[in-house]
Amino acid sequence: MRKLLLLAIPAVLAASPAFAQSGAVTGTVNIDGSVAGRCTFTLPSVTLSLGELSLASNGKLDVSKVNTKNATLTGWCNNTAATMSVTTTQLTTGTAAPTGFDNRVDYTATAVANAASASDSSTVAGAGTPSTVGLFTGNIVVTLSSASSPNNGLMVAGGYTGNVVVTLTPTVAPPLL
Repeated sequence: MRKLLLLAIPAVLAASPAFAQSGAVTGTVNIDGSVAGRCTFTLPSVTLSLGELSLASNGKLDVSKVNTKNATLTGWCNNTAATMSVTTTQLTTGTAAPTGFDNRVDYTATAVANAASASDSSTVAGAGTPSTVGLFTGNIVVTLSSASSPNNGLMVAGGYTGNVVVTLTPTVAPPLL
């Protein structure tokens, strides 16, 4: 009986219809990638020449030579949480200033990009408070204001140099939980 059963199984399997598939099946290939948050300057440096800084009439700082003067950098950030900050250094000359004279010009610089602004005063050490600039591409206009000299003294003759550093940071926002 066993032999008969063993011989019958292949015959039954051969005679049964194949299990037919009734519909299409699919497989999925998931694709992923990423783009790092970044900021860059496409025009990272310009020179703003202020010319003669003192008034010919009294030798003191001519604030009109500094106030409202501006320069334009260009750049972009690809991150919604990107920030911009400004750091200023005083305009100074290497010559010492005796009593009654000044060898330094203080000022405030304000950078505007994507309707956001950040500023810093050269009278305070370090960078100003960062401002969220977000996703943007285009101009970063840096404007000078609030010019002064420490003692309202006569300006020491010589070349004066300083700078405004605009920093774009692609701050990454923490994920929402």
